[in-house]
Amino acid sequence: MQKFTLHKGIVAPMDRENVDTDAIIPKQFLKSIRKTGFGPNLFDEWRYLDHGEPGQDPASRKPNPDFVLNQPRYNGASVLLARKNFGCGSSREHAPWAIDQYGFRTVIAPSFADIFFNNCFKNGLLPIVLPESTIDLLFNEVHAFPGYELTIDLENQVIVRPQGETIPFEVQPFRKYCLLNGFDDIGLTLRQSDKIKAFEAERLATKPWLAHTM
Repeated sequence: MQKFTLHKGIVAPMDRENVDTDAIIPKQFLKSIRKTGFGPNLFDEWRYLDHGEPGQDPASRKPNPDFVLNQPRYNGASVLLARKNFGCGSSREHAPWAIDQYGFRTVIAPSFADIFFNNCFKNGLLPIVLPESTIDLLFNEVHAFPGYELTIDLENQVIVRPQGETIPFEVQPFRKYCLLNGFDDIGLTLRQSDKIKAFEAERLATKPWLAHTM
């Protein structure tokens, strides 16, 4: 998993409440057996005017010029600013995969659906919860200033605005530790690989018949 320490990026405003996971990555794209390739279909039904199916070349699609991510001022955005209850709906882990693979490193909102919130941390994506009044302020600044950027400093748990003012945010210590070090659940387990190998060797030595059982 990619580490998250310090990130600076252009902010894209998703000015909608209750954005569900089917809007983030529509159900037809869940047919894939891979964990990659979902970025081009992030917000597919909003980004394009035609219906999308897995395997289509994005260059052959009809983009919706009114959708925020298709506007030139938000090209290369890597910070997603959202409204309350972001990520509601089904529990599909494909939602944070799509957001991450599009290029976003963090999502900032007043609240998140619980499963989506947890899935973000497991996939190297930082969800940040801020008061609605602060979110409103950031939306106003994003709309007012093209190329608006924020710096997210996870180590010090602050968001730095372009003028230098900081906005503190909370993050659970264990989740912070995992993001800073790039540990997903498998990575955490592999840190104990020597103990696992020693246990398996001892078990095989004391119960050799296990080597011949299914």
